[in-house]
Amino acid sequence: MKILVVQDHLRSGGTERQSLLLSEDFAEAGHDTTLVCFRPGGALEPVDPSVFERIHLQPRDFGWDWFAPGLIRTARRIGPDIILCMGRMANCYAGWLQRALPSAVVISTLRTGKPLPWLFRRSLRRTRHTVANSAAAQARADTENWVPRDRISVIHNAVVFDDTSPKSSPPPDVLRAEHGAAPGTTVLLNVAMFRPGKNQRDLLDIVSGLPSDATSWQLWLAGDGPTLAACREHADTLRLGDRIRFLGWQADPRALYAAADIGVHASTSESLSNFLIEAQWHGLPVVANHALGVDETFLPGESGLLIPHGDHQTFRTALQQLLTQPQLRQSMAARGRRFARESFSRQTQLDAYLTLFTRLLTPTDPA
Repeated sequence: MKILVVQDHLRSGGTERQSLLLSEDFAEAGHDTTLVCFRPGGALEPVDPSVFERIHLQPRDFGWDWFAPGLIRTARRIGPDIILCMGRMANCYAGWLQRALPSAVVISTLRTGKPLPWLFRRSLRRTRHTVANSAAAQARADTENWVPRDRISVIHNAVVFDDTSPKSSPPPDVLRAEHGAAPGTTVLLNVAMFRPGKNQRDLLDIVSGLPSDATSWQLWLAGDGPTLAACREHADTLRLGDRIRFLGWQADPRALYAAADIGVHASTSESLSNFLIEAQWHGLPVVANHALGVDETFLPGESGLLIPHGDHQTFRTALQQLLTQPQLRQSMAARGRRFARESFSRQTQLDAYLTLFTRLLTPTDPA
């Protein structure tokens, strides 16, 4: 198959990482794969050009996610069998791609809990098929009459960072010591972009209410983004001091997973959380706010605890339970590791996409 993956920009987000992962896996499975990005650069550059072809549409980075000069012309030149549109801006162009290349199978994707632009919603009606990364996103599309249920498939995200040791990674005890975590300190970890939907501010409010005599703990917040400065100021206002560590953007967060004890997530806008998948893969129990698709990323009550959105006290109670019961942490971690490996492997995702592509490219029997 000849596969074209379309993405606006390789910023440090979950969808962008999935775009790279899929492009690499399609190419390594023997398919002629091209990744087209609107903007050059981004936190996830550079891409190894030997694995798959990489094209930028903007001659230099104009800073406009929506600007895709020559997209239709480029797609026609490539002549793909499959066009997979990833991210909001790429999906806004999906309908035009389907109209311009009627012989190709253009596939929209639903990977966000945010409101969808009008062009995105129109594309869902015009493309041949849609992939949602959670059953909740599929149900939302059906309920909102964006696309009929029989034209939408669910394929979950694959784990991006498995538990192979990253190069030059410090041992967990060394990394913990660098951040002031003693051997008996329980490390709470969140890895996410700092933007309003990820809601790190609520995590600060939640941990600030833990009893002063609680078991020693730290909260590590890894990521960068527009709300980081405000969260730093809020942590200072709450006088959390050495309890909080802002670790910045992590190109490879596997060392953090190995050094942490509990994954925490207070997001208000999701479709499927890559962080919760990776936390369990690395053997962390999780405590998370309920958001779209979150309950599909772990086993509530078995590998983690699902909290009603905005219920800070219940979140604190769940944290105290895990802080004071290491055996419960261990049993939840073991269940979560098994669940993540059974549900979110790269091979599982690749097989699901290739099976779908083959089905969509196979002519149906009119009889």
